[in-house]
Amino acid sequence: MPSPDEIRDGQRVTWAGLSAGWEKWDAVITDQLGPVSEAMIEGLDIADGRHHLDIASGTGEPGLSIARRSPKGRVVLTDLVAEMLDIAVRRAGARGVTNIETMVCSADDLPFDDATFDSVSVRFGYMFFPDVAKATAEFARVLKPGGRLCSSVWVGPEANPWTTIATQAIATEAVVTAPDRDGPNMFRCAAPGYVSALYEGAGLHDIAEWDVHVELRTESPEQYWEMISEHVSLAVAALAQVDEPARERIRAHAISKASAFEKGGKVRVPGVARCIVGTKQDALSTPSHADAATTFVNWT
Repeated sequence: MPSPDEIRDGQRVTWAGLSAGWEKWDAVITDQLGPVSEAMIEGLDIADGRHHLDIASGTGEPGLSIARRSPKGRVVLTDLVAEMLDIAVRRAGARGVTNIETMVCSADDLPFDDATFDSVSVRFGYMFFPDVAKATAEFARVLKPGGRLCSSVWVGPEANPWTTIATQAIATEAVVTAPDRDGPNMFRCAAPGYVSALYEGAGLHDIAEWDVHVELRTESPEQYWEMISEHVSLAVAALAQVDEPARERIRAHAISKASAFEKGGKVRVPGVARCIVGTKQDALSTPSHADAATTFVNWT
């Protein structure tokens, strides 16, 4: 079992290598994940003038959207990978967003004082943290009393054919090693209540979970595969290990499966994410046991 430092070192290399693909397909990714960002912003109840921290920000969302909605506030975008944050800075410039700053750091060792931020967001980062409990404790530490933490994770593979199409296609030609169930992987946090339990362990209360439906929309089955093969880590790694004939067979398999999702002249492959919000205890109040309980709602 690799150490947390070894995991992070590997993640830096992997995501730096994927950064060009994420920038190339920014418009499609933003379209797919936009509903999740909007749901998170709603859960955070963002107000202008707030100081916000976006963890595992990658190419900048939902941090940039929060910055646009809070022009008098300040948003700090953090990530483990400098190359991804460079893209976030370029995206901010293209959108005229100036009230941001970026910082390369690990989610479980944040370089901020206690009670610095009014709110914290983590979009699709939780499942990759080496130590999810330690990271959650850090998020709670840097939150001000009364501040909210909102994160998003993927529901299980059966609800996300946008990625399982690719996984199944790759498995026809390449050896796909099952990830450690409790280690960093895309569906590590899929179980209902998984992240809520981490929130409770960090002392948060008024916790709620809700699912958000998304669609990966591309112009054709061929474009679907081109995008997946250039920005999804499993696909990029697997394709590098097989020869060209095998890559072509994988491509053909994925295109065939994606064709089943053609609607209205586009490919629309569904997925489901889960958002989780919790509040840091106010110094003047003591939450009851009922306050700490998790509420499951269905906001779509």
